[in-house]
Amino acid sequence: MTEHTHGPNCDHEHDVEEFDTIILTDDEGNDHEFLHLDTLEVEGSTYFVLMPIGAEEDEEADEAIILKLGKDAEGNEMLLDIEDDEEWEKVADAWESMEEE
Repeated sequence: MTEHTHGPNCDHEHDVEEFDTIILTDDEGNDHEFLHLDTLEVEGSTYFVLMPIGAEEDEEADEAIILKLGKDAEGNEMLLDIEDDEEWEKVADAWESMEEE
């Protein structure tokens, strides 16, 4: 997850209505709602920056996550965890740079 956090101490405003809502289904079939904060293109790959919605009991609910757009075995688009630490750092740095601008 990125270092950028949102919540009561966030240093800038976010209007929920300015973001699209995405529902992702986990491996256990549970749906989770996210705000789509941004889409990044880094070194030819596409990444989504998402903020969980409605998970108040989760301590990390106010942290944005970054997922990579990929394809499953059938060629359908899906969002994947970034497994490589170096890749994750590049994408997180790119998003933080965009946020600073």
